[in-house]
Amino acid sequence: MTTSKHRGLRALFAEDRLSLGLFFPIEAYRGDTPTMLHQDTLARRAEALGFSALWFRDVPLRDPSFGDVGQIYDPWVYLGHVAALTRGVALVTGAIVLPLRHPLHVAKAAASVDRLSGGRFVLGVATGDRPAEAVAFGVDPASRGALFREHVRVLRGAWSAPASTFPAELLGSGLDLVPKPIGGDLPVLAVGRSQQSFDWIARETDGFVTYPRPLHVQKGMAEEYRAATRAAGAVPRLAQSLYIDLLERRNAPPRPIHLGWALGREPLVELLEQTRALGVGHVVLNLKYGSRPAAEVVEELGADVLPRFGATSRDLPAPVPAAM
Repeated sequence: MTTSKHRGLRALFAEDRLSLGLFFPIEAYRGDTPTMLHQDTLARRAEALGFSALWFRDVPLRDPSFGDVGQIYDPWVYLGHVAALTRGVALVTGAIVLPLRHPLHVAKAAASVDRLSGGRFVLGVATGDRPAEAVAFGVDPASRGALFREHVRVLRGAWSAPASTFPAELLGSGLDLVPKPIGGDLPVLAVGRSQQSFDWIARETDGFVTYPRPLHVQKGMAEEYRAATRAAGAVPRLAQSLYIDLLERRNAPPRPIHLGWALGREPLVELLEQTRALGVGHVVLNLKYGSRPAAEVVEELGADVLPRFGATSRDLPAPVPAAM
């Protein structure tokens, strides 16, 4: 891909350093639905402390059996809202459920956020993990992998210039998609395998986002992904999510929670160091299962964890103007 100088991508993947982000909602809550209180304040504070990215999920419908509705709001609407509140932090989707949306709508929305945020937007995409949702949108769950590949192809074509390079079967007679992304293309991250091989992910996307696993298992997965990128002549960019309950006692030993750990900040730093050693360049933290107010946790992470790794949003150049 041609996105290596993209501001948002550089925020996530700083060479030889680990960057940290936060998932919306920046909130600890029970059940499947957050309050979404104080998110504006927390987003601005996270940026001021130096978090590299804020992440937005795409959950169109509430499935009571699944237990998680994300940040509630439509991701494109919420991205526009948060882009207007912030100046330097990267804005990342984790992830747009690509088979449920027309790719031309996704292409236009993504390019618009990229322009309006000054080049801070990174598009994470996935096939979705809720088959019932696909059925509700009239999508055969079994077709999601093929649709995902085709929609990524359409996105790249829609952003490219000149318009004559766009797939003729979808856009002809002089039609074009505007705006174009600031750099002429946008970083696309595969969030989860999305029913694809690592060879395809290495060739067609700008990075891979996965969930936490035991370190020895994560090591094998990371090596497989890096081998695929080497074969494709691509840059390996690996990120992962991590749920944390940051305990008050700084040395509290780790205790497993869903897709993460309850632990003190010193064991968290150790875990992040081990994760970085595997080749992970960015870790996005989710505070859903926390036992403390999110504001306290964000402050402690900003004061005592971020400085240990060095890659922050403050390292980046100023945003690019949004003018065409």
